[in-house]
Amino acid sequence: MFSAGYYQEDETPAGIFQRSMLRRGAGGPPRRFDEYYRCYPTVMLPGPERENVSHGGKVIMPPSALDKLTRLHITYPMLFELINGAADKMTHAGVLEFIAEEGRIYLPYWMMQTLAVDTGGLLQIMSTDLPSGSFIKLQAQSTNFLEISDPKAVLENAFRNFSCLTKGDIFTFAYNDQTFEMAVLETKPSTAKNGAISVLETDLEVDFAPPVGYEEPKRVSGTSTPRSGAGGLPSGGMVHNAGTMAQAINYASIAPQSNTAAAGARAVSSHFLSEGHKLKGSRAPTPKASTPVAGASTNLPQPAAPRSRTNGPQPLRLPPGKLFFGYDIKPVKKNGEGNKENEVDSKPHFQGQGQTLRGGTKKRPVDSDGEVKSKDKGKAPEGSGQKPGGGRTLRDTPR
Repeated sequence: MFSAGYYQEDETPAGIFQRSMLRRGAGGPPRRFDEYYRCYPTVMLPGPERENVSHGGKVIMPPSALDKLTRLHITYPMLFELINGAADKMTHAGVLEFIAEEGRIYLPYWMMQTLAVDTGGLLQIMSTDLPSGSFIKLQAQSTNFLEISDPKAVLENAFRNFSCLTKGDIFTFAYNDQTFEMAVLETKPSTAKNGAISVLETDLEVDFAPPVGYEEPKRVSGTSTPRSGAGGLPSGGMVHNAGTMAQAINYASIAPQSNTAAAGARAVSSHFLSEGHKLKGSRAPTPKASTPVAGASTNLPQPAAPRSRTNGPQPLRLPPGKLFFGYDIKPVKKNGEGNKENEVDSKPHFQGQGQTLRGGTKKRPVDSDGEVKSKDKGKAPEGSGQKPGGGRTLRDTPR
């Protein structure tokens, strides 16, 4: 039955391994890990809740599974097929630890939803090999994903908790105290079995489809365009109902030089805020009698009047994603301009000498012909016997 020299004390481990392979059959396929376990969500795992386990792609198996995997020479990375035969569902996962109770396996809740298995349901776990992925297309299940400022960095951090991904999975990851769901729409290489790829130690190109419920924003023209002859909307787009942005935000009331708030407060304060009084006078209403209660005040609390801003411009309130650059421009003064203004201000004003009516220049008289009257007009020429007045006496009259 046994050949001679079967029990040899100097036999090497390589010889033992070689004979074991011959007994299994040379060239036969390697054996696979294939076991059945009861599945439970990771929140039921003893100890504190761990976020990387609840929002990841790895399971926790019992120690006996590690012993069997070692005997089967399953190499790293250890990847498994999770099969729910009752619902004909399948996905893939890695293993994180071997600390579960015997006969149990703990997996993330999103994985249980993908497999359509209840708590305590029976799952078949089989070892497998997957190719390294080169491309994956994802779709967020909510528009809240668009609020993440750097989705690339967030997903890179989330993929550290995954070993593999399968087409059709809807996995979850946590960020900023929120849980996001992401669906796997496409994977490459296309030769991967069941669309499953490994995301360990590989350069993975990620593409995004529009999130579920996302609608493209409608483009609205900011300026009015002529309407088409057929009526309805103009050919160039929708007409801006509010006109310019300054009109839309009521810039006249928020400008720095605006006093609209103060004027409005004065107008409101004078609009019949007090009770009316008759000209003949009226008696004050008689207070109603009330029984005092011990420990209670009879004075009703007066509500504090809300303070409103009544001086200066109103604050600028714009909708999200809009900017306004309509404030008045105040140019910066240069060094030379400031000195010139000081020189102008230092010069004395009203240097001219005032003139009164008495000290004014006398106007020269004008005759009826429009000629200026001269003092020398009535003087006689030199050598004549006439007096300066120009008149004649009786003695000078010829006989």
